[in-house]
Amino acid sequence: MPQREAIVPANRHALYEKHRYSAAIRSGDLLFVSGQVGSRPDGSPEPDFGKQVQLAFDNLGNVLRAAGCTLDDVVDVTTFHTDPEAQLETVMAVRERAIGGPPYPNWTAVGVNWLAGFDFEIKVIARIPQGA
Repeated sequence: MPQREAIVPANRHALYEKHRYSAAIRSGDLLFVSGQVGSRPDGSPEPDFGKQVQLAFDNLGNVLRAAGCTLDDVVDVTTFHTDPEAQLETVMAVRERAIGGPPYPNWTAVGVNWLAGFDFEIKVIARIPQGA
């Protein structure tokens, strides 16, 4: 059985240490990325929802790069939304810019009532390219 290997992107160590989790875990050729939020450099939520979603995708991209992946390697996505009906249009616009066209990854969106002060969170599973 493959050992798990923690992946932590540059400049985010304090956030993960404070909350005692890994940004991502590599297991074999799979990468399991923890939920990424739209936090500012000090760890606080970005108050503008569109910017918060963009920052969450940016943070996700940083974690993927730290493991030698890109958004093209993502096979499964789960997103969490505090007000899905009101937020979906904004999320889809950012998603379109980040993910692009088909083939799309699997995607599950979940409405929640609490995200520790955030309004959007995204977690993914990616296949790590050979040689990464």
